Amino acid sequence: MVGLKPPEVPPTAAMKFFSAGAAACIADLCTFPLDTAKVRLQIQGEVRIPRSTGTVEYRGVLGTLSTMVRTEGPRSLYSGLVAGLQRQMSFASIRIGLYDSVKQLYTPKGAESTGLTARVLAGCTTGAVAVTCAQPTDVVKVRFQANVALPDGARRYSGTVDAYRTIAREEGIRGLWRGTLPNIARNAIVNCGELVTYDLIKDALLRAQLMTDNLPCHFVAAFGAGFCATVVASPVDVVKTRYMNAGPGQYRNVLSCFLGLLMQDGLAGFYKGFVPSFLRLGSWNVVMFISYEQLQRIAALARAA
Repeated sequence: MVGLKPPEVPPTAAMKFFSAGAAACIADLCTFPLDTAKVRLQIQGEVRIPRSTGTVEYRGVLGTLSTMVRTEGPRSLYSGLVAGLQRQMSFASIRIGLYDSVKQLYTPKGAESTGLTARVLAGCTTGAVAVTCAQPTDVVKVRFQANVALPDGARRYSGTVDAYRTIAREEGIRGLWRGTLPNIARNAIVNCGELVTYDLIKDALLRAQLMTDNLPCHFVAAFGAGFCATVVASPVDVVKTRYMNAGPGQYRNVLSCFLGLLMQDGLAGFYKGFVPSFLRLGSWNVVMFISYEQLQRIAALARAA
């Protein structure tokens, strides 16, 4: 089983846009517990104002997942899923669905193939635009994933909609865009790590005729993209998660969050939650890219019918 064959007529930009959003939602549904575990491990040991007592300690990916199920119930693994799906529909549609179109804008006219520079610029551009549009959904997702870890009396939000309202009321509209700059930096890096790496690996496999344009090729390229993205983006991701989750006054700015983490945990602190990050990002990339390729082909076949 190698999936649908590439269509004779390439999918349109609109097909890619909607296919990317749908594929990202499918990937989120499959990997969301790993994302929640990653967030919990990243904020573990964070200095809080006021400092809380009796907090649950998480150890490793499986340990974190089992502790959450035992202390909070299975539903806690999907805390913030609604905001996560909202984020993917607005975020992935832009950064992934528009990547090919933007890549062509950066490719010189008459060029036989797209160079590395054009791919990197396209990845940075779509990543930055996507963050600017979808940042509130990311803030609420991170806050809600961390919120469920707190005792009932200390929880800040009763639901996803309440999280949007509370953040806007207590911190202003700017609070919903908290951490935009580190998130732009992270997603420019992740976009290049994911899309550019996927693009390059897939092209190399096809040019060398090691594989054909089918599921095994997509799997190999997506796995490599997930690993590269995790390695380069983990430090920015940890700072972004902590800064988004911080209460008012905890950090003056992103730099103070960065320095506080460095002083408290050293360089190793920037790779907190690396294993769940890789498990999540690697598996997310595999599910997303395979779904994305197939959904594009389904859309193209439906159009041709």
